[in-house]
Amino acid sequence: MSNFIVKKVAVLGAGVMGAQIAAHCINARVPVVLFDLPAKEGPKNGIVLRAIENLKKLSPAPLGNKEQAALIEVANYEDDMALLEGCDLIIEAIAERMDWKHDLYKKVAPHIAPNAIFASNTSGLSISKLAEGFDAELQARFCGVHFFNPPRYMHLVELIPTAATRPAILDQLEGFLASTLGKGVVRAIDTPNFIANRVGIFGMLATIHQAEKFGLSVDVVDDLTGARLGRAKSGTFRTADVVGLDTMGHVIKTMQDNLADDPFFPVYQTPALVSKLIAAGALGQKTGAGFYKRVGKDILRIDSAKGDYVAAGGKTDELVGRILKEKDLAKRMKALRESTHPQAQFLWAIFRDGFHYMAVHLESIADNARDIDLALRWGFGWNAGPFETWQAAGWKQIAEWVKDDIDSGKALCAAPLPAWVFDGRDGVHTAEGSWSPTKKTYVGRSNLPVYARQAFRATVMGEGAADGRTAGTTFFEDASVRIWHQHDDVLILSLKTKMHVIDPGVGNGLAMAIAEAQANFKGLVIWNADAAEGGPFSAGADLQSSMPLFMAGGGKAVEPEIAKLQNAHQALKYANVPVVAAVAGLALGGGAELAMHAARRVVFLESYIGLVEVGVGLIPAGGGLKEAAVRAAGDAKGNDLLQFLRNYFTHAATAAVSKSALEARQMGYLTASDVIVYNAYELLHVAKVEARAMFDAGYRPPMPALVPVAGRYGMATITAQLVNMRDGGFISAHDYKLGAMIAEVMCGGDIDQGSLVSEQWLLDLERKFFVELLDNPKTQERIMGMMQTGKPVRN
Repeated sequence: MSNFIVKKVAVLGAGVMGAQIAAHCINARVPVVLFDLPAKEGPKNGIVLRAIENLKKLSPAPLGNKEQAALIEVANYEDDMALLEGCDLIIEAIAERMDWKHDLYKKVAPHIAPNAIFASNTSGLSISKLAEGFDAELQARFCGVHFFNPPRYMHLVELIPTAATRPAILDQLEGFLASTLGKGVVRAIDTPNFIANRVGIFGMLATIHQAEKFGLSVDVVDDLTGARLGRAKSGTFRTADVVGLDTMGHVIKTMQDNLADDPFFPVYQTPALVSKLIAAGALGQKTGAGFYKRVGKDILRIDSAKGDYVAAGGKTDELVGRILKEKDLAKRMKALRESTHPQAQFLWAIFRDGFHYMAVHLESIADNARDIDLALRWGFGWNAGPFETWQAAGWKQIAEWVKDDIDSGKALCAAPLPAWVFDGRDGVHTAEGSWSPTKKTYVGRSNLPVYARQAFRATVMGEGAADGRTAGTTFFEDASVRIWHQHDDVLILSLKTKMHVIDPGVGNGLAMAIAEAQANFKGLVIWNADAAEGGPFSAGADLQSSMPLFMAGGGKAVEPEIAKLQNAHQALKYANVPVVAAVAGLALGGGAELAMHAARRVVFLESYIGLVEVGVGLIPAGGGLKEAAVRAAGDAKGNDLLQFLRNYFTHAATAAVSKSALEARQMGYLTASDVIVYNAYELLHVAKVEARAMFDAGYRPPMPALVPVAGRYGMATITAQLVNMRDGGFISAHDYKLGAMIAEVMCGGDIDQGSLVSEQWLLDLERKFFVELLDNPKTQERIMGMMQTGKPVRN
């Protein structure tokens, strides 16, 4: 076994992409040096320094913790080239100009270490042409590595070799990208714009063409082509605004300049409206206007006929909306094709154009059909790739319909579908692998060692791969939980409720899982099967399940259920085998409390954790405030306890939610021993490794201990600040009441400063105030408002 460890990365170019790639390296704890030209005025590294400062202002935030911007090392090409010699990976990310890139390569090549990998983050230029002029040794270590914007959040990275790239280099880089940076890697062929941009931009151009043909406005098209199709909510035109019309124009030009022999070449013309907007400087979101423009609180959309902005708000017709709700994809496609409604005809046309394009170009742009589907899912936010959709809708029937449209001149070009489409197959994805026209066989998944860390890899429809919802052996399953294992020594508890809320069934499942783990396993991991697909860890306690009890007997009738929740969390904390919470996505309210009571947390970077109960007029009552008091006492180590308590109080009283796992650690929801992972597909593996290691190291649960509290002194200090905020109009009277209750719980109640109390004492205070608030009309208003609108009510 030989390890490839990236000790340091250099990023060449401090533009939008370069700076954000550097930021994500810092997120992943990889030292990075960011280069750019020497500034003509001021500090010589001024360009890089300004780029780093801008990282703190961008939204969505490139950095998981803004304070870590200072960890990016700054450099310029004139004074600091020697720094390159200590870098294992060098990523060039300057503007998309072949001549500029070649000029830079001449400068940096002599300083690249003998074993370092050199890569270009180009979005579509030829990697082979970029490598021209390198000696043979550097050519063997050069490739394309195309991050998608924004690099922290977009899962896709395309890895593009040249004929000279050494295979081992690609394997090493893929391992680093997948595990350390948390990316989904697709290997692309060195063709213009590679896979995702090639297909995605064609899709945009075809959509614009068909929208003009059927007379649809940009807002209607976006409503049709967004979430209703299982794609990014921004649809087509709003996505173009986010990407930037100048960037879109550049990608289109790459296709125009390099694909003259493509049968779809006429489609690669820059739409007149796009050219007009670019000429006017309306480049999209970054300039404040593109296909859309915000004026005050109003969103306007471009009217191509008038050449001006008009009120937006066009929607999908009700008839077409009903068609799109049809769950049977074959019936949905048939209905769209046969409908006479322009919106339905438009949708069939863009599906047909996409299927046609994919079939014609699969052989030239990708190794196999799976790579195209994953690239579109990871790079453009589609729930299903084009080949998956075609296969699920009925391969043979769709193929015949597409052929009929080609033959009748309705398609965008006359190129026939390849012969393999009609060879009797039912699709391109099978248990053997995905179809490769070049190899004339089905290609299986990569077997690189890094993928052994992914228990359940991203699958494509038809592949029939193991799924975390059904794999392994089930010990117990009902509507709330599944308790199961993978034929090894760690038990797994998966939540099945909507948004993984904690209902009585989850509480019962916890007790059952802990008992079974203590009897027969080394540990218990709480992990949800949709963790890597953006599902929540838990959105909190299920208030609705308690409504019948509340309606029958008020807050007092709900109190036993709150006590059960507290007891379940305490049992988890004091279990005799380690319980590891594998957290990804939302962990709010009771979900945060569930994680806080685990022996350890393994947390995906994109986890958003917080005690948010004040939003519905309540206080945390599942042990979250109790745990905050315990952690503050541990942090204080005998010093002024109140100073350490303030941080926890503020977050609970303001319903603050972390914007990353890194920030959750800062906020106190994670501890120093908790593990942050960067690829959600590795979450289960790492959690099981942690549980097993803790058991093998002789794990014992914490000994119940008395907790020193701030008492009435702490309560008085905090409530004095709340009074000022209330009297100044910054918070309402009910906010004040909630804040005072949170302070009283965290400070241990009306007792002397420094008193020692049990955890149960603090839990009793939590429960007492929670029950009192349930009967409060102001809290009831907040609960009903949240249930009806999904938004917090401030009263």
